[in-house]
Amino acid sequence: MAACTFFGHRDCPDTVKEKLREALTDLIEHHGVNLFYVGNQGNFDAIARSVLGELKKQYPHIDCGVVLAYMPENKKESDLISDAIVPEGLEFVHPRYAISWRNEWMLKRSDYVLIYITHDWGGAYRYAEKAMRQSKWVRNLAE
Repeated sequence: MAACTFFGHRDCPDTVKEKLREALTDLIEHHGVNLFYVGNQGNFDAIARSVLGELKKQYPHIDCGVVLAYMPENKKESDLISDAIVPEGLEFVHPRYAISWRNEWMLKRSDYVLIYITHDWGGAYRYAEKAMRQSKWVRNLAE
């Protein structure tokens, strides 16, 4: 089972949505990707979750998990994300390092990485570079 994850700038424009839909459809139909790990920190993550939700209707065999960087504070908060994944070991990670730890967790389990990177600094850029160094299949939707 091939898996895909996402890294992108927090301020990603909504105009990337159609390009993301096309890229995801290609991964599902031509690369056998049926498992997706997405974060919940910025607009790129929100767009990815939205598009995956729509594609799930067309491709019911795909699975999408929202990988949390922080433990939910209460039951109400955890119920907001029904497809949430809380990686084992997260409870031992200092909050300062939680997003990096979560990103490492997602990258380790993924074969494909869709990114939205427009500048060469920040966490999204750092993990996109790391994915390329690990010879993951990477596509930048900002290009």
